[in-house]
Amino acid sequence: MNKTALNCALVVFAFAGLLSGCNEHASYDSAHQAGANPPLPAARSFFTPPMQVPKHVGWREGGKPKVADGLKIEKIASGLEHPRQVYGLPNGDILVAESSSPEAEPVTTPKQLIAGMIQSRSGKEAKGANRIMLLRKRPDGSGEWDRFVYINHLHSPFGMQLIGNTLYIADTDAILKFAYVPGAASIATAGVEVTDLPDRINHHWTKALLASRDGRKLYVGVGSNSNASENGLDVEYRRANVLEVDLASGGSRIFAAGIRNPTGLQWEPHTGQLWAVANERDEIGADLVPDYLTSVRDGAFYGWPYSYYGQHVDRRVQPQRPDLVAKAIKPDYAIGSHVAPLGFVFYTGTNLPAQYRGGAFIGEHGSWDRSPLNGYAVVYVAFENGKPVGTPTPVVTGFVSDDEKELYGAPVGVAQDQDGALLIADDAGNAVWRVTGSGG
Repeated sequence: MNKTALNCALVVFAFAGLLSGCNEHASYDSAHQAGANPPLPAARSFFTPPMQVPKHVGWREGGKPKVADGLKIEKIASGLEHPRQVYGLPNGDILVAESSSPEAEPVTTPKQLIAGMIQSRSGKEAKGANRIMLLRKRPDGSGEWDRFVYINHLHSPFGMQLIGNTLYIADTDAILKFAYVPGAASIATAGVEVTDLPDRINHHWTKALLASRDGRKLYVGVGSNSNASENGLDVEYRRANVLEVDLASGGSRIFAAGIRNPTGLQWEPHTGQLWAVANERDEIGADLVPDYLTSVRDGAFYGWPYSYYGQHVDRRVQPQRPDLVAKAIKPDYAIGSHVAPLGFVFYTGTNLPAQYRGGAFIGEHGSWDRSPLNGYAVVYVAFENGKPVGTPTPVVTGFVSDDEKELYGAPVGVAQDQDGALLIADDAGNAVWRVTGSGG
């Protein structure tokens, strides 16, 4: 057997072993690891970290997620091509970003190859249409939704924001602006680039987008180009940050740094404070590191890659930077390890029951290196006096089989529509779901 064949055989053997069972079992579930002061066990070291992911089967005919009491769920679009984000327009139309991952980072280790094979097995890395789809409810009262290709030929779109009559789309490499006409079923003109965005290697490629209250600026979540700087710090320029973009000039600055992958940005309705959800680092244990929800302060540093959850040092990162660790701010609220939050919205409507008002919904895409699985749900976090309280409440579940072997779908972006319904982009299920109160 030649060297190449031997290496391939070893990789396949390792892959099969990893899928057959996971010896690294978590000690905490999300509820026990939620809140301002989550338990943080000692970090572990692995040659190849244990991995567990269900096999993608999609939704069977009539299948749908489960919802909590007092809610009902309907599928308003199916057969989509990897829907990643949803956005409700003022006239009731809904925009859906269907996205492919851009060019993958170079595979240089067996771990990367195995992780890629696992992601492919889950259906989470399926090819998308790289476009914006528009969903519009039919006026005949049938409850059916029509769909239109709204903007085509984009480059891994994710964030969407409407300011006046201008629609902004965050591709992986740039923010584009389009003239918005209410009621139009498509935009045929090419977008105008507002500013470029970091686009080297694309370990994390989604770009969350949020407009300032006065409409003069955009805030952009830019994820890191690695798990914990293993690709070198030179490729992390302006990464793992929230950027602030001035729309008048197109210039930008780093608003906050050290956030490994800020995948959702929102304004807290009562305080006006900027908040984000973030995906933390992997490969140091099933219970490390908790993903989190946090306020984002101007000029603050949140630790990545040198430390996690405040000033817990990551010994893998070289060279060490104790000066930056000393400045690292602890996030406000842990939501559980490896839940992979990719969607986030503060709920301000009245369609849903009272217990879901005033807090935040989070779309958890789900774990791949933890046993038992974590995430694969939309959860609700209550807020009091502008701060999260209690533990996350599962609201939409059933995306994975009870034995954790089959994956039907995976929630990503969440949004609120004009009627106060909760919208969910399901990329593994290629669907958009709409959740309303069961009473109306």
